[in-house]
Amino acid sequence: MPKTKSAEKKGKGSTKGAPSRLVVVSNRVPDVKDGRVQAGGLAVALEDALQNEGGLWFGWSGKTSTGRPAEPKETDVGPVTYVTMDLSRKDYNEYYNGFANRTLWPLFHYRLDLTSFRRTFFSRYQAVNELFAEKLSWRLKENDRIWVHDYHLLPLGECLRRRGCKQTMGIFLHTPFPAMEVMTYMPAHRAVMKALAAYDLIGFQTDNDMRAFTDYIEYEVGGKVSKSGKVEVFDRTFQVGVFPIGINPAVFERPIAPKELAWARKLRQQHGDKAWMIGVDRLDYSKGIPERFHAFERMLERYPGYRSQVSLFQITPPSRGEVAEYKEIRHELETSAGHINGRFADIDWVPINYINKSYTRDRLTLFFRSSRVGLVTPLRDGMNLVAKEFVAAQNASDPGVLVLSRFAGAARELKSALIVNPYDTDEVAEAMARGLEMPLDERLNRREAMMKVIHENDLDNWRDKYLAALADAGRKA
Repeated sequence: MPKTKSAEKKGKGSTKGAPSRLVVVSNRVPDVKDGRVQAGGLAVALEDALQNEGGLWFGWSGKTSTGRPAEPKETDVGPVTYVTMDLSRKDYNEYYNGFANRTLWPLFHYRLDLTSFRRTFFSRYQAVNELFAEKLSWRLKENDRIWVHDYHLLPLGECLRRRGCKQTMGIFLHTPFPAMEVMTYMPAHRAVMKALAAYDLIGFQTDNDMRAFTDYIEYEVGGKVSKSGKVEVFDRTFQVGVFPIGINPAVFERPIAPKELAWARKLRQQHGDKAWMIGVDRLDYSKGIPERFHAFERMLERYPGYRSQVSLFQITPPSRGEVAEYKEIRHELETSAGHINGRFADIDWVPINYINKSYTRDRLTLFFRSSRVGLVTPLRDGMNLVAKEFVAAQNASDPGVLVLSRFAGAARELKSALIVNPYDTDEVAEAMARGLEMPLDERLNRREAMMKVIHENDLDNWRDKYLAALADAGRKA
């Protein structure tokens, strides 16, 4: 049940000397059903930290209300309290679909042609962050460490500071960060950057992302950046750092359940002995799926021997269906796949299997393990964990080959992949063919090098390194 005002005062007055808690804030919070947390991927790493130390996870419930949203709902699971709040329909349209996904997302992914700069969007974005700060601030304890996630909540730290919150605060950006020249296209760029200065630590996926941020600080607003990552600007001193996010490789290396193996055998029988390529991407214009289809078409043109021998499985769960740009890209992909299939298909072979649905992790692992080539070719991406998942899922004695965009953060780590420019259709087509033809010893060596990096920078290490840096930044502050 939501706490009452009297509970607010009691909670706030009993914080002095309390042990340190971790407070995670994200746009969405994992679902809690029947006393159990429905978490996967990133949420597992954060959940482990919260369960070990005790803490609070705060964010949007994923639900909208027609009237005034109810007070946040609290659910306790062991030592962790999950606090979720609904948004009004107007908040959802202008904060989430608006500034977050029609301004920041395309801007951060260099799609200025799709970026909408509406003052009403920015006003609502600020208002929702203020609302989050209002509902979170009185729940905080003096020694809490606050870890905010992603582009939806850039101003939250500043909103909390205005309410007198002095706790150690950090934010991690899962997206790429745009170059200074791109960032300044946004009318509210200075306000957003000033808000980020309220945190004690800002974490980025790659050196490129951090350099884009510090270029803005030095050359746009005249701040100072030291080699150690200390930033002085807007009358604040804080730290920046690079923390490339990882996966839990053991999840993809473990044996598959007999039921799933039977499903895979049936699927393989239906498709015969043809080689598979696979792409797994959320439906988004940043993922480079149309360009990937064109490259596959080019490969079939230039290497006719692969016709009737290779199929591309493109698994693309729909997302953000209410945003016009996402409806357009879905139509584009359906048209492109239909064109290529109509041009090359035979009675017993379909070149592209374009699938708009989700699969369980076990089934995706089977797809990965059965594929000769994994295609991860975004036009721009913060990290792209599918690249790491594909490598980890491979048969260790007969692995497939990863074709990876140079504009994915993962390319900074997985240097033994076939690195390509997704805008270069011929280069990607050639990499596809090279992956199909690559001898076993080269495939083994490439995977071994990538698995070493994946294990060294796994999800737990990412979390622990960030939290250690956050604690250090808090002491310096």
